[in-house]
Amino acid sequence: MSNDYRKTSEAVSDLTHLQYEVTQEDGTEPPFRNAYWNNHEDGIYVDVVSGQPLFSSTDKFDSGTGWPSFTKPIEADAVTTRTDRKLFMTRTEARSTGADSHLGHVFDDGPRDAGGLRYCMNSAALRFVPADRLEDEGYGRYSSLFTHQTTDNAEEQS
Repeated sequence: MSNDYRKTSEAVSDLTHLQYEVTQEDGTEPPFRNAYWNNHEDGIYVDVVSGQPLFSSTDKFDSGTGWPSFTKPIEADAVTTRTDRKLFMTRTEARSTGADSHLGHVFDDGPRDAGGLRYCMNSAALRFVPADRLEDEGYGRYSSLFTHQTTDNAEEQS
């Protein structure tokens, strides 16, 4: 089941000024003053432009940087990287594969036991879908990541 996660002019026109600056102009939002840096809810993070699933809260960790950080994308092909030589340094930029939205950068100072990468993302590039809304919003295939939230109905049926 493959979805089409391309950028549309309608989706881009619906972005806030900050979302546009981050996703379309490769901007960066302020640390610690963004929606998801301290979000601890179960769910997935999708591209604010296309809805493409990008990251899971099961791979999120507190990097102390003030931006949401993940050890890996939710699907191997959800995020692409390229060399970014802006700001007089070489960094690895992360972009969504569907809409080519700028998401943030990837660093090699993440948790060693989880592969060592830190996907440092801008909240403005993401939309959070809580685990209990995955089915309703068309992301039901990711519900199994949060199986601890399912209730046991066996007692009710006896």
